[in-house]
Amino acid sequence: MRVFLYSGLLSAHILARENAIKHWRELMGPTHVYRAQYEAPLSLRARFGLTDTRNATHGSDSPDTARREISFFFPNFNMEEFYKYQEPYFRNNEVMFDPKHCVHKIKDAKAQKI
Repeated sequence: MRVFLYSGLLSAHILARENAIKHWRELMGPTHVYRAQYEAPLSLRARFGLTDTRNATHGSDSPDTARREISFFFPNFNMEEFYKYQEPYFRNNEVMFDPKHCVHKIKDAKAQKI
């Protein structure tokens, strides 16, 4: 059996925040586009979804599903290492976005003084 997750360009992301699954699912809106248009007209699916199978966005429904999908799209990502070595910098607001390279970087002492 083949399952297709997308039919065009795909932008995959790992969301890191408290209750990320809940918040992302609220932004997406209901799975069925017509229901989303009625119940959550500003949601992503209401605004950009075409049909119930082409509903514009996807999000994991549980931590277990998220781990499985993260390992599929990001096979080199190590969640334990992220929480041990990188997450504290994000939690302490010691990270800045570098738009030139489109990555997050740890703020240095000079950047904090500016």
